[in-house]
Amino acid sequence: MLWRWILGGFILLIALLCWTRAGVLITLGDAVTVHVKVGLLRFQVVPGREKAPKKKKAEPDAQEGGKKKKSIPKPGLEDIRDAVRTLAPPLKRALGRTRRGIRIDPLGLSLALGGHEDPASAAKLYGELNAAVWTGMPVLERLLDIPAPGIHTEVDFDAVKTRAEGTVGISIRIGTALAVGFGIAVPALRWLLRYMRRHRKKKPWSAPEMSGAGAA
Repeated sequence: MLWRWILGGFILLIALLCWTRAGVLITLGDAVTVHVKVGLLRFQVVPGREKAPKKKKAEPDAQEGGKKKKSIPKPGLEDIRDAVRTLAPPLKRALGRTRRGIRIDPLGLSLALGGHEDPASAAKLYGELNAAVWTGMPVLERLLDIPAPGIHTEVDFDAVKTRAEGTVGISIRIGTALAVGFGIAVPALRWLLRYMRRHRKKKPWSAPEMSGAGAA
């Protein structure tokens, strides 16, 4: 009967793990700090501990003329819009099944868009952000536990860079996180594949090199 005790203990361990609440607290300002809490444990991950400088190794490209490592292209505004359109419906369904199992507290954000270089684009982005906040927050408050939301946006036409200040805390049970992840895994994979194909087609075209005879 030992195997029953082992199975029972394993099931109990999984249940306790799924009921354990994990969270992250992000503070924005002159410096960004991130604290992670899992159960009774809490530790800071950003900024991390300073590591001793390591000796730089010679790059294989410089030595052997090898190929450069491929990097994931940075998403643009249109990519973000496509991600929202693709992931919003399955995410909404997944969150609806959690019965407000995700808690966002505190939520106090202030975002000042830099509009010095391109005032028209900054004003357009400001309008889109406000529309997203005013239409999205009521939906999020129905799906998530947000006791005291506070979000402020503005455009600073004298600033070049965008500034963000505030504090955001998100906590969720591990079981709830797994359920939400499984709910959006397939749509997220489809969007990622579509995103990679789109940027693969945008590679700059280069003319073929001409031989010596042809150049002459």
